[in-house]
Amino acid sequence: MNGLEEQLRHLVSEACNNPPGSPERQKLLTQIIRLTNGKLWKENTPYYQDALQQTWLYFCRHICQNYDCDRGTVVTWLNAYLRHRLQDGYIQQQQEKIRKAHIAFNQSASGNKSDVLDPVDNLAAPADIPPILDEVKAWVEKDVDGDLAGTHIQGHPHINCQTLILKRLPPEVSWKELANEFGLTVSTLSSFYQRQCLPRLRKFAEKEGYL
Repeated sequence: MNGLEEQLRHLVSEACNNPPGSPERQKLLTQIIRLTNGKLWKENTPYYQDALQQTWLYFCRHICQNYDCDRGTVVTWLNAYLRHRLQDGYIQQQQEKIRKAHIAFNQSASGNKSDVLDPVDNLAAPADIPPILDEVKAWVEKDVDGDLAGTHIQGHPHINCQTLILKRLPPEVSWKELANEFGLTVSTLSSFYQRQCLPRLRKFAEKEGYL
């Protein structure tokens, strides 16, 4: 076992010995995130940041219940989950390509421009929210400079980064449900979220030392 692995195991043990929601556990989880972030799998895909965000949320919720140090390192455990989420992103991307091809074929064949049902993106997450997420939620809700609320889909001021980030925090609303709620396609919402909302969320996380 190298020095980093030993340090991470010690931090996990300490974190899980503190009660959920305590400042001590939050501080230790943040230390683990800082130490492991540069060690995680990386790839240049449009859905990578979304998958990484889901991985950190999963980490905060389940590190004390689901991680078994005897079966591998913290980095190995996180990478396994991250790759599953990347696989989900790839599948969603392929489904979107098929959907668009199907729409284009229908329009070419009949001139009908009506959309088809979008695929389900994600299942809802458990409702328990760790302390780090409390801070993220508070930041989004306060939106001190109005940047999140002011960054919206063109022609839809009510569909903005503040609204979408809150919807996607645990217990997250699926893209299909959001598409039905707002009357837009999954691809439109997801693309806007990845281009405009995730960079702002990541900037906040980096500033606070979560990444």
